[in-house]
Amino acid sequence: MTAATRVPLTLRRGIATFSIFVVGYITANLIPLMIIAMVDDLGVTQTVAGAVLTGSLLATALVCLATTRWASGRSRHLLGRVSLVVMAAGFAVAATIHSAPVACVAIIVGGIGAGGAVAVGGAALAALNNPNRVSGINGLVNRTAVTGVLALIPILGLHMTNAFGIVAVLALATAFTIPWLPSAPAVDDDQPSAAHTRTPLPEGVTEKKLAVAGFSLLVLFAIWAIGEDSLWAVSGIMGAEHASLTEQQMGLALSLSTAGGIGAALVLTALGSRLGRTAPTAVLLVLGAALKLGSCLATDSTAYLVLIIAWNTVYAAAFIYVVAIAAATDSSGRWSAPLLGTYLVGSAFAPLFGTLVTGAVGYVAFGFVLAGISLVLLVPIVAIARLSTRTEQASALPGQDPTARYTTSTVV
Repeated sequence: MTAATRVPLTLRRGIATFSIFVVGYITANLIPLMIIAMVDDLGVTQTVAGAVLTGSLLATALVCLATTRWASGRSRHLLGRVSLVVMAAGFAVAATIHSAPVACVAIIVGGIGAGGAVAVGGAALAALNNPNRVSGINGLVNRTAVTGVLALIPILGLHMTNAFGIVAVLALATAFTIPWLPSAPAVDDDQPSAAHTRTPLPEGVTEKKLAVAGFSLLVLFAIWAIGEDSLWAVSGIMGAEHASLTEQQMGLALSLSTAGGIGAALVLTALGSRLGRTAPTAVLLVLGAALKLGSCLATDSTAYLVLIIAWNTVYAAAFIYVVAIAAATDSSGRWSAPLLGTYLVGSAFAPLFGTLVTGAVGYVAFGFVLAGISLVLLVPIVAIARLSTRTEQASALPGQDPTARYTTSTVV
């Protein structure tokens, strides 16, 4: 009888997995507030503040990629604890010591810790049953938590103490949930277990083919990130110059976009695996391409507002599906662990890409470029989605005994 390689979602597993994922990625969502706090309290320029936070995000991305092996293996729990403690320490120093050189270094250190946390969270997602629903819940928790923190910090006061201190407290609190994380499958253990064996391969699929698919998904996700985030980076100035959008309307777009993302996560959580992954991913990529093109063509402020909100909602849903694809491809988290790291790498180059392309060819041509990126990525991503479905089915159905190669890991 084939041992199952994924475990059910329980309250404790959910708290630990979703919390570490949210905390690891929260810096990227708080950048606008953090820049203001750094400028006001440290006396640095916006350029310096932006450069420091970019460095922190790049550190997060690189560490996430570098720690994938540990996050998807026996060291998952240890890596999670160490990463969260480092993250908490770095941001705590930034929150309490308002010396620009010290705080800037501490923010980079916090980003290093966040990288390990993101890798652990991504890998742990893959250990849970029903990747579609788990990814949807994760997106819902992330959007809701970020919305709450974005609202709380200005209420408490937009200072370094609050902007970075809250993140430090969240990281430290999450460290206490690490024992609840689902364990990873591991190699060369004498005690097989039905709970934690690595995903068996479906018929006709080799380890090499699966590795190529996983690595390709990481590269494709980074390219997709450049396209998506480059539009977000220039959306404000494009709305003002091309569609006569006011600051108040842009603020409305931001808030409603967050609401749209929460709505998308709720719908996908409710649907679970009913629609599969292949067809919805294809539809969302095509729809996203059309909405990005429409946003760049729109010259009416109301039309632009509606298109940007719709695009953000579709973007959130597509993001959730890609995370589900990575999680379903390998239950050890081999591909879901580094996924957000590759996204952050692409995201880091998005503002430069957006400003360079719009400056060189204008907003209309920029829209065609973005739509073209989505359509080019459509075929390979859909192919990988189909493969992930076969892999997930192989891990749930009898027919192979993966325990001959992959066995249980112990909780660190």
